[in-house]
Amino acid sequence: MIDLKRPRLPVARQCTLLQLNRSGVYYRLMPENAANLALRRLIDAQFLETPYYGSRQMT
Repeated sequence: MIDLKRPRLPVARQCTLLQLNRSGVYYRLMPENAANLALRRLIDAQFLETPYYGSRQMT
């Protein structure tokens, strides 16, 4: 809904009108690194084996 290229209405004003934070407009997702994805896979595999483990046993 925010038009970043509109010269007459600044992004700050558009965000104010839509009641949005400007930081959400400029935020770009960072890709996950390989180490983090490998850890997630290990955690998922452990959870599938033992779904009754709580957070303490999973750590």
